[in-house]
Amino acid sequence: MFVKVCGLSTAESVRAAVDAGADAVGFVLTPSPRQVTPDRARELLSGVPARLPAVGVFRHEEAADAVAVAREAGLKWVQLHGERAPWDVRTVHAAALKVIRAITMADAPEAFADWGEDLLLIDAAVPGSGEAWDYASVRRLGLEGRKWLLAGGLDPANVAGAAAAAGAWGVDVSSGVEQSRGVKDLAKIRAFVKAAKAA
Repeated sequence: MFVKVCGLSTAESVRAAVDAGADAVGFVLTPSPRQVTPDRARELLSGVPARLPAVGVFRHEEAADAVAVAREAGLKWVQLHGERAPWDVRTVHAAALKVIRAITMADAPEAFADWGEDLLLIDAAVPGSGEAWDYASVRRLGLEGRKWLLAGGLDPANVAGAAAAAGAWGVDVSSGVEQSRGVKDLAKIRAFVKAAKAA
């Protein structure tokens, strides 16, 4: 099970995720309680092994602007949320970066097509709510054979069951390993990665 821990903002939380065995880490570079500056992301990147994808998360920014900020932060992966089109993926790839395209269960059917992204992320119909949802509903989307991450409402207690219900290739967590909004709980990070890996 591929595990991404997102919204990291301290050296301690990065270390906890890496030491726990996370497969990728994420830094939020768009307005959010978890937002870090490109300079801060570059500092935190020093604690991430080169083999681990470090992802810059963006919401409504133009793809080209996201690429510029990611480069400033020293990141090689870009995660795009919000309304997107296939050329957004092409823009990131043209810059020699990799892309995670985030969609929600409320998106139009064409959003679930393969646009050539490196990873697809599927979130709840209302992303950011932190609430569990009908994870098994993803199975109706016909994603067999594709690499995709399940997100939304996941925590150490439910990640194994949610991933199994959805048939997920990987999982992504942020609020589910926090002690308060934007503040990570190191014990929860370790517990989440352990539970996901044991699934």
